[in-house]
Amino acid sequence: MSVTTQTAATGDITYEDLYQRWEHGNWSAYDLDFSEDRKGWEALSEIQRKSALWIYSMFFYGEDSVTDNLSPYIDAAPKEEQKYFLASQQVDEARHAVFFHRFFRDVIGAGESVSSTLAYTLPQLGWGYRGVFDRLDQMAVELRSDRSLPKFAQAIALYHMVVEATLAQPGQHFIEDFFVKEGTMPGFSEGMGNVARDEQRHIGFGVKALSEMFTESDECKQAVVEILREVLPYSLAVFVPPGWDERYTTEYGFTLEDIYAFGMRSVESKWRAAGFPLEEMPPDIYPVDQSMSHEERARNQIVLMKAGVLGEPNGRADSSPEAQRILFETMGRSVNTDSVNSRPWVFQWRFKDADPWHIVVENGSTRAEPGDAPHPDFTIETSWQQWIDVSIRGQNPLRAIARRRLRPRGSLRGFRAFSSAFTPRRIA
Repeated sequence: MSVTTQTAATGDITYEDLYQRWEHGNWSAYDLDFSEDRKGWEALSEIQRKSALWIYSMFFYGEDSVTDNLSPYIDAAPKEEQKYFLASQQVDEARHAVFFHRFFRDVIGAGESVSSTLAYTLPQLGWGYRGVFDRLDQMAVELRSDRSLPKFAQAIALYHMVVEATLAQPGQHFIEDFFVKEGTMPGFSEGMGNVARDEQRHIGFGVKALSEMFTESDECKQAVVEILREVLPYSLAVFVPPGWDERYTTEYGFTLEDIYAFGMRSVESKWRAAGFPLEEMPPDIYPVDQSMSHEERARNQIVLMKAGVLGEPNGRADSSPEAQRILFETMGRSVNTDSVNSRPWVFQWRFKDADPWHIVVENGSTRAEPGDAPHPDFTIETSWQQWIDVSIRGQNPLRAIARRRLRPRGSLRGFRAFSSAFTPRRIA
């Protein structure tokens, strides 16, 4: 996106306008009437209550966490108008936490104090969720000692674009959709509508702030790429239901594919408006087939998470033909072709417990194919799980080589080409 187009996408948003919307949209968490909601809660099926407890716990814990972590954002903001808006956002997040606490206490009957309600929610928080919010805690610590523009861009990307646009917004959408249609919990529905409007305003701020920082400095783009590489493995797994029980979503009228597809549409539009579309980022950040529908992309992600390739590690990743195909096609789209475009290269994988695959890099394009290539330039011999540990889980490949769990075969030139092709690329 050109600077002119980027300015057009965000130029009609001002920090003053965003602040005014906050003043005009103020609401009270204690004015919400939950008197009818208890009956609505009791009318839910057992699996619906389990699902609601799971997703509301994530919202409540998240609202409390961002309330605690916003102060260093205010300190680091380079513009006074940004500081004022972020101060209003901190009030919003506290109000959202109070709203969810009231719902837990008055409707679900769990927890008297905010602290006791938080403790009640902890068992509901999964691996992916904890990874994202642990990183948010760490980001607040980093901002206190590093108030540079690239660090602030990283922080806004994590909070406003990952936590709010990618995770919170899809959850809000489907919760609201169900209870507005059912009409059984009017107090909760009203509160969620208020929360959703606040979050839209917050995301608008994040998009505008990032668009300005991206215009000012490519270092900000690189900083954002780094935080996305770090946190996306966790964010992908946030909506995985306990025990992969998909009734947690289908009992509310939507599928996992629906929520993942909605999230992808949401975040794609936000990054585009910010002036740094996902397709302009290094290919490993968003290695999806753009010709596929969002639902097909979502299904592929879910297949890999169920297989233990993505998401929470299970130590026994499935090597089914479908999981292998999706992973190698994704790897092919992630190749840094600029570094190996001098001649065609063929990279081969041979697994002792799974079918072989190879990737061909030629003329700036790639293709992933099953089976053995006739004359590979470089070969990796290993187990399927070991390759997942190295390529997805970040295990040190040199250590795996030293332990003879990963055996490279080929010339030094082939090794260098392989390393260049599969090393994450920096922003030019």
